[in-house]
Amino acid sequence: MKKEIKRMKKRIAFILSFFVLTTFISPKVEAQCSMCTINAEQGVKNGNTQTAGLNTGVLYLLAIPYLLATVVGIIWYKKYRKKNIDIRVKTSRIHLN
Repeated sequence: MKKEIKRMKKRIAFILSFFVLTTFISPKVEAQCSMCTINAEQGVKNGNTQTAGLNTGVLYLLAIPYLLATVVGIIWYKKYRKKNIDIRVKTSRIHLN
């Protein structure tokens, strides 16, 4: 039992460290199509301040469904996993005929 808890803690620590590292140590991501990128760049050059956060907005829209799916999966796993199941099997013979 204690070995399972230690293994679970190590697994959770590994997953959390993986997500933290991939979140904070990532290359610059451009999440726009080429036409959107050109329009945003032209807008910034022309003094339009609304296009400055377009790339960030696209990244947020991309990340939110994955975060929601992860949260729902974690809640489902914690709520519906079975703990300490005692399975009792009959030791008598089974007669088919």
